Amino acid sequence: MAFTPRGPEASFFEVLDRHRASLLAALRRGGEEPAGGGMRLASSSEVLSSIEKIIQDIVTSLARNEAPAFTIDNRSSWENIKFEDSVGLHMVSHCTTRKIKSDSPKSVKNFALILKIFSMIYKLVQSNTYATKRDIYYTDSQLFGNQTVVDNIINDISCMLKVPRRSLHILSTSKGLIAGDLKYLEEDGTKVNCTRATVSIIMCSCASTPYQTHLYLITDAKFLLIVEKDATFQRLLDDNFCNKMSPCIMVTVYYLLLPQGKGVPDLNTRLLIKKLWDTFHIPVFTLVDADPHGIEIMCIYKYGSMAMSFEAHNLTVPAIRWLGLLPSDIKRLNIPKGTLIPLTKRDQMKLDSILKRPYITCQPFWRKEMEIMADSKMKAEIQALTFLSSDYLSRVYLPNKLKFGGWI
Repeated sequence: MAFTPRGPEASFFEVLDRHRASLLAALRRGGEEPAGGGMRLASSSEVLSSIEKIIQDIVTSLARNEAPAFTIDNRSSWENIKFEDSVGLHMVSHCTTRKIKSDSPKSVKNFALILKIFSMIYKLVQSNTYATKRDIYYTDSQLFGNQTVVDNIINDISCMLKVPRRSLHILSTSKGLIAGDLKYLEEDGTKVNCTRATVSIIMCSCASTPYQTHLYLITDAKFLLIVEKDATFQRLLDDNFCNKMSPCIMVTVYYLLLPQGKGVPDLNTRLLIKKLWDTFHIPVFTLVDADPHGIEIMCIYKYGSMAMSFEAHNLTVPAIRWLGLLPSDIKRLNIPKGTLIPLTKRDQMKLDSILKRPYITCQPFWRKEMEIMADSKMKAEIQALTFLSSDYLSRVYLPNKLKFGGWI
């Protein structure tokens, strides 16, 4: 006998269905995205020709006894970033640039590293093979120094060539886990079924290669829940959440830690969530800690980041809503102060930074929640809900939020 997940009564999803209808109405009024669109996947011949032109420019400079240099869009300046509610943060068409000079002691090594990675990309594209960013780093780890150097150069090259990173034949190592009402066919023909409360890693071929445009997805999910922490994701699986709330999809990622301690969602997971939204227009919600780091993660999924603003159209899902944990929930649910954590100086700086970002002006409810956090000088992890009961999150908190529209 086939396994059929038991979800709630149809009436449970009435508010969710109305929310989805309002999202679709907004899309019809405003269009899928503003004119100009995003980066399109470039063909191999186009990528090769673009690289050849850059190398030819270097040869021409040398022939003229001039020091060659790379001109790169400045991705670290808010002056070059524009905010649109339907897209998120994206680079302006005519932005300021910076030069990586071959005759400057400060930039000569970076110039050489960019040239080296250009050579590697050319070989990958020419031979129709793929490599991860980690693979590239380990070709000469001593030369590159650390993974972040490689990551930044690859993003600079993608921005320079005006093509998505996937067109460079460079992949990200998958960091995502997914469960729930989703089936898909991988590029190599493997059939993946994420129902029956099983968990599948979001593979590179699923979300990151050019084949993603041909990825065949099947789902009847009423909503998609992005869970910040793997531990919370696993607990929800243990509580049979996906079956009890069926049909739904649940996603989490292991966050990539940068040197300054800032975690960011991985590219593959963002690509898959974007594809699910574009294909099915499923309401997407985030479940994050009530702290500045959790809010930052949610903002990246919804509006993108400064570093990847050149590819915002391919990554952001502005329709995402904040389901929990809201700072106002802490007081509303009488969560004891002993389970809360004081904001650190870094937390306060992060919170102040987020409050100054352009998209907060169109999110008054978000601002109010962050001001509650700032005034209380306290933060809370999702696990604080276990004070109420061990299964309060899956049994009461999330079902009530989803049934009665407790998102912002």
